[in-house]
Amino acid sequence: MLAEFKQFIMKGNMIDMAVGIIIGAAFGTVIKSLVSDIIMPPIGMLMGGIDFSGLFIALDGEIYASLAAAQSAGAPTINYGLFINNVLSLLVVGFAVFMLVRAVNEMKKKEEVAPKAPPMPSEEVILLREIRDALSS
Repeated sequence: MLAEFKQFIMKGNMIDMAVGIIIGAAFGTVIKSLVSDIIMPPIGMLMGGIDFSGLFIALDGEIYASLAAAQSAGAPTINYGLFINNVLSLLVVGFAVFMLVRAVNEMKKKEEVAPKAPPMPSEEVILLREIRDALSS
């Protein structure tokens, strides 16, 4: 059973998938930073200085100065600002993946369109041709 597990883990697909997951997690961190640190501040400024990550509704009816204050008081909150940030992150990641897939598809199309040279004949075929040519002369 251990040998079977080792064979399963060492398959190329499993290793490729593991690498993809690790890179995807790192990519997700970069995208989250891109959205929260670069994209959202200008959008918030254009909308009158709104910080989306701080937008929330306190369900207990109280008014809190910030989301952190509401959470420290133990108030249940609907954090719609964080949801907006996450939706924008999804859109950025989706667009990046779309562009990557599009580029790969373009590369595949160029490969298919490129004329392929006829395959080289095998050594046996070359030898038989030489024999044929020698016999015909």
